[in-house]
Amino acid sequence: MQYHIRKPWQLAQKLHTPEDVYVNRRWHRREFLRTLGLSAAGIGMGAHLIGCDTASDEEVLKSGKVEVPAALAERAPEPTEKEWEPAKDNSFGALHNPNFEYGRPETKEEDASRYTNFYEFSGSKNNYSRVGDFEPHPWKFEITGLCAKPRVFDIDDIYKMMPFEERDYRHRCVETWAMCVPWTGFALSELLKKVEPTAQAKFVGFQTFDVPNKKDEQAGLPTFAGPNMSSGYPWPYTEGLTIDEAMNELAFIATGIYGKPLAKQHGAPIRLVVPWKYGFKSCKSIVRITLTDKQPATFWNTLGPQEYGFTANVNPEVPHPRWSQATEWMLPSQATRYDTVIYNGYGDYVAKLYA
Repeated sequence: MQYHIRKPWQLAQKLHTPEDVYVNRRWHRREFLRTLGLSAAGIGMGAHLIGCDTASDEEVLKSGKVEVPAALAERAPEPTEKEWEPAKDNSFGALHNPNFEYGRPETKEEDASRYTNFYEFSGSKNNYSRVGDFEPHPWKFEITGLCAKPRVFDIDDIYKMMPFEERDYRHRCVETWAMCVPWTGFALSELLKKVEPTAQAKFVGFQTFDVPNKKDEQAGLPTFAGPNMSSGYPWPYTEGLTIDEAMNELAFIATGIYGKPLAKQHGAPIRLVVPWKYGFKSCKSIVRITLTDKQPATFWNTLGPQEYGFTANVNPEVPHPRWSQATEWMLPSQATRYDTVIYNGYGDYVAKLYA
């Protein structure tokens, strides 16, 4: 592959013997502690390899598909002075931001849809086959905590008020698999500005849907009793960033992928994308964002702080306790390895946050 010179996304590749495949198993929290850190995130890393999945590409794409909501279908393209091209296959009226490039081939939509982590549905990778009962529309989420104007947002309001764009981002899982996908959405900072964070806000917490409870039902927020909800994990799924990370231009809120509404297994209808961090930081199907002065407890960090740090920046020099992070493989095959790059190649955007 030929690359231009001096681009941070120019990631050298090399062949590497595939690492051992870990056995997929749904672990209760007490089992996790008893086995000294064998978390489901690591155990499931090879249980459902794409080549072993018998579903057709058409079946995979259909199973998690979300129909274009009326509010989105009526959306007009954003007026802009920027000379950007329209995004391809676009349901959002968005323009393609040329400032972000993969430096690698784009992952096929069916491959990215076939192999996902979403523990609310299962500890396996074939979540596309398990999300059929999940309804991501209508949907509301709230922003609360240390802000001047806390509010509940309807996803239809988001479709109407936010300036959508398409960004080509690399995605790196802590399990060493990676993909290159085009997300549609907007900068997280633009959303947070609407609630006016106070000077006391130092962190931003994110929460996905919870098991049904009266508080969320009264607030009109989505609840869903997924098949994995009783597994003993510290539900609901939570994640967090520092306020400086959240306000960085790279932090993104995605409402679409491949020019379409987010598929259910990708975190429909709204998710976080922080491409310089491992994928577990990118909270899916968000129902609550909280501005706080204290570092929030997060799902995997609570389960295994020795394996899943709060910061979780992609770093080839810091191995996971059970495998190296020096290389990564691109969906759908482990045959070709790329060298991992610090901050997933986005150091020009975020290295200053950690100086």
